[in-house]
Amino acid sequence: MLETYRDNPAFSFIKNKTNLGAAGSRNKGVAMAKGRYVAFLDADDYWAAGKLKKQTDAMERTGCVLSCTARELMTPQGELTGRIIPVKEEITYRDLLHHNSINCSSVVLKTEVAKNYPMEHDDSHEDYITWLKILQKYKKACGIREPLLKYRLSNQGKSGNKLQSARMTFMVYRYLGFGILKSCYYFASYALHGVWKYYGFSGKEHKKTTENQRR
Repeated sequence: MLETYRDNPAFSFIKNKTNLGAAGSRNKGVAMAKGRYVAFLDADDYWAAGKLKKQTDAMERTGCVLSCTARELMTPQGELTGRIIPVKEEITYRDLLHHNSINCSSVVLKTEVAKNYPMEHDDSHEDYITWLKILQKYKKACGIREPLLKYRLSNQGKSGNKLQSARMTFMVYRYLGFGILKSCYYFASYALHGVWKYYGFSGKEHKKTTENQRR
């Protein structure tokens, strides 16, 4: 991949001298960004054609500073499963407290906002804290209901470590200053959404939703 675009002046490659982690690497890239928008993509995921334009068009139309998309799950070997994780067309701060529906590899963000809200924590939920801070100020994000992100499941990463992810989610609420009872309330909602997300929504349901939108 690097060899393909090495001589293209539209692309810049930044190599860290030391391991900065996911958050540090993203922050470094954002700090060097010069365009109106930044987007994030993990190495094992990929985008559908037209993703960025659809998101920036939606952001211009709605005035949102952040957008995300639905995603289709892939196996660790890269095979599409047909299982779709949806997003709402409008995601509020309160929505996000109940359930982190914003996947980092699907995000497009206004550059000036990204520079003002760097990812401060290098753990499995550094992006979640960032989205919450942004929506606390800017009120809403826009979601594209098409699965324009193809998201690879992994037994090694965050998507494969449910217990670790659950623990870190609870710590996010505590980091935000919520008490034990309030944290438990949002954590229970998170857990219910997690069960529904991975076991209760199929590609067929996404197809029905899309057909209903066209009517």
